[in-house]
Amino acid sequence: MSAVADPGDLSGTLGPRGPAGTAASPGPFAHPALFYRDEREYLAGTVAFVRDGLEAGDPVAVAVPGEHLRLIRDALGEHGRAVRFLDMREAGRNPGRIIPAVLRAFADATPPGRRARIIGEPIWPGRSDTEYPACAQHEALINAAFQGRAATILCPYDARRLDARVLADAHATHPTVIPAGAGRERPSAAYDPEGVVARWNRPLPGPPRALTYAFDAKTLTRARHVAVGEGERLGLVGVRLEDVAIVTAELTTNSVVHGGGSGVLRVWDEGDAVVCEVVDRGRITNPLAGRLPAPRDQRGGRGLLLVNLVADLVRVRTGEEGTTIRCWFSR
Repeated sequence: MSAVADPGDLSGTLGPRGPAGTAASPGPFAHPALFYRDEREYLAGTVAFVRDGLEAGDPVAVAVPGEHLRLIRDALGEHGRAVRFLDMREAGRNPGRIIPAVLRAFADATPPGRRARIIGEPIWPGRSDTEYPACAQHEALINAAFQGRAATILCPYDARRLDARVLADAHATHPTVIPAGAGRERPSAAYDPEGVVARWNRPLPGPPRALTYAFDAKTLTRARHVAVGEGERLGLVGVRLEDVAIVTAELTTNSVVHGGGSGVLRVWDEGDAVVCEVVDRGRITNPLAGRLPAPRDQRGGRGLLLVNLVADLVRVRTGEEGTTIRCWFSR
């Protein structure tokens, strides 16, 4: 895949503290994790956050799973009319699309002099082991994507039902944490977002029996037709086949242009999804590649962003030996 700009510093920056334990407005970026054990603690932390934002005259968005969306909306009553609500089970199904399509989309529309305040809950009980590495890397990369911006993103974590591994990663991806029942924010002693990005950049498990097609510049069009044909054979129809065509075209072209001139395409059946994978000899050097909105005047460079916006899940493994990008398409 494309070797692009260096990632830069992945560390977060904390602003002055406000009366509710979150960064005052406006100021540098803040990214606290809110740990909760029950509905009462969840609402105590999230509703107070929303009300503080509304009282300050700041735009507020809530992107959480549907069942929590309803809780917050009901608790806010008529005040919820001023809040942007998004069901994270849909908007954030692929963690790779959350920064560009949810968080930055809202923050970039915030008027100058105001602070974007967002509740983002990308990890909930029921997220699969296949999805989780992309979730953890997403949480780590928020800090780089918003560095220096006047925004606060509060991330709730179910301290009772989530795995201990997930809770440990939450401490590593958030510069500050709000312990369950504590109500006040404190610095995280385990903060290490770069370490989380690297730790989950693991080799992907080998696919089962898969259609395999080696491609180069002369066979790019054929590679796309191969992927679509196999996707159709495995049960995809309509717009899902169009999605496979788009993703395959972007990834294989990127391999030819930036990944050594050739690559290998694989397509296989996995439960209720069809999986497409492209492997080449390139290396992605910017962890935020494909995770930031593209400026309107930018020419090209939207391939990985488009892949994240279209696929239901995207997993990436990159290193000196090359890059693997694996995409899931639900039936």
